[in-house]
Amino acid sequence: MSILVTPKTKVLIQGITGSFGAKHAQLSIDYGTLVVAGVTPGKGGQFFEHGGKKVPIFDTVAEAVKQSGATASAVFVPPPFAADAILEGADAGLELVVAITEGIPVRDMVRVKRAMQGNLKTRLIGPNCPGIVTPGEGKDSHGGCRIGIAPGYIHKKGHIGVVSRSGTLTYEAVWQLTSRGVGQSTCVGIGGDPVNGTSHLDVIKLFNADPETTGIIMIGEIGGSAEEEAAEWIKANCKKPVAGFIAGATAPPGRRMGHAGAIVSGGKGTAAAKIAAFKAAGIGIAVTPSEMADTLLKMM
Repeated sequence: MSILVTPKTKVLIQGITGSFGAKHAQLSIDYGTLVVAGVTPGKGGQFFEHGGKKVPIFDTVAEAVKQSGATASAVFVPPPFAADAILEGADAGLELVVAITEGIPVRDMVRVKRAMQGNLKTRLIGPNCPGIVTPGEGKDSHGGCRIGIAPGYIHKKGHIGVVSRSGTLTYEAVWQLTSRGVGQSTCVGIGGDPVNGTSHLDVIKLFNADPETTGIIMIGEIGGSAEEEAAEWIKANCKKPVAGFIAGATAPPGRRMGHAGAIVSGGKGTAAAKIAAFKAAGIGIAVTPSEMADTLLKMM
């Protein structure tokens, strides 16, 4: 099984005619993802063509959902307009909106979070994230579902769940597993912004409930308290082995490191505090990124 998306998930691309959206729409189609629609205001009635496939383009998400039956979207919309694109997906009743866009103003994301409160149908992943991949059965895991920018070819179908704030470290963990002949159920990059839609804990709960996910890699970084909250829940509830890595152990206090959310202030969000929480919860600690897969596999 998998979480959130399957090879049968119908996907639309918001911003499909932009250079970035078009490139990754092509890669998702090549991977075998069911890309059924695109959305670019003013270009309704046109088609996005790739690999012999003609994807209809619509002016609005609501129209695209009505005509195509899409249940999930990838948002490749520039930062000034991305918040409205997310809310348009939620208003259209999508089950999943994956916001890839980096640089959305925090104030805009606060507005999105408030607007989506009480919306039990639509889940947001991101923003500033690599997206989600559920590998398929085919060669190089083709025939799965790839929403976002992750390199599909490094995945392998299997039973390990991966959740991470860092896109690069998501890919590193996946490649380590695949190189050892170990496949993944679903890999979720939740993004590194301080205000996002889906947390480590949200994904951990889904993996814990998935009968075919047998182990979990959780990758965090300095800043915020999401990793500690997930660790506390894991200690009390999770029945599956979890290995973890925290990025940013050498970051100077008060300095933002890469991701907008990766900042330590007021003594909170330090790598030491997160690692201590992991240890207290029985989570295996990978000291360096190169040890993530081996740490989990030794526990299993």
